[in-house]
Amino acid sequence: MKRKLQLALLNMYAGQENKGMACIREIVAKYSDQLEMTEFDVRVKDEVPTIDFDIYISSGGPGNPLEGNGIWDKKFGTLLDQVFAYNTTTVSRKKYFFLICHSFQMACAHLELGDITKRHSTSFGVHPVHKTDAGQTDPILHGLPDPYFAVDSRDWQLIQPNLDHFVDHGATILSLEKIRDHVAYERAIMAVRFSDEVVGTQFHPEADPDGMLWYMAQEENKRKIKHTFGEEKYQLMMERLLDPAKVELTQSSILPNFIETAIKNLSVQLADLQS
Repeated sequence: MKRKLQLALLNMYAGQENKGMACIREIVAKYSDQLEMTEFDVRVKDEVPTIDFDIYISSGGPGNPLEGNGIWDKKFGTLLDQVFAYNTTTVSRKKYFFLICHSFQMACAHLELGDITKRHSTSFGVHPVHKTDAGQTDPILHGLPDPYFAVDSRDWQLIQPNLDHFVDHGATILSLEKIRDHVAYERAIMAVRFSDEVVGTQFHPEADPDGMLWYMAQEENKRKIKHTFGEEKYQLMMERLLDPAKVELTQSSILPNFIETAIKNLSVQLADLQS
């Protein structure tokens, strides 16, 4: 019987109820004939996977990405270092890693790729994300227009890239925040390829438009969103969620592109080892 590839799913939600994990599980489940998934409750149980997995996906989560309890955050940094070191010294059977929002910010801070700062105000909704030149041809963004649309929910941001560290790590910026001519704030970095095998986004590529539509239609949530962001922005969010060329396209592209690339490359590497 052919061995399934092992995928580690890191839950970074600190015990908070969320839709993100369910969305990731649903996407991974589509590849259940090729993947076996194990979940790790990182911030509640200090669970962090070993280097023995083939593929890693680390979720978004609440709070300051620069803070931890001194246990799980150290283990997370160690795992990242191990993956990069393993991929540098190993010709075949590379390790693949996708980092989402909170995890993305933690990784960027760990590698000192730029400044992680508190936003002037919360970014929440469905926003355009612009590709850089590198993003135009990157495989995880294949099939998406420029700009593409993504679900954003964060109080923190990666700005002021340290370009020397980007060069040292072989990392590239794939996407930037929406253009905001009416404010003086710097555009955040929204997606980074850390290496051929490791990539991440500061938004939520797993977000399910149907789930978000249900959430935003609940009276209490509707009231809070309108109070915080206004009626016009609420209606714009709803319109973008209903448009299949926006969030639905992003959800069906980015994480599936990552998973399919990892499966394809790992299968080729395994065949080379057996030949």
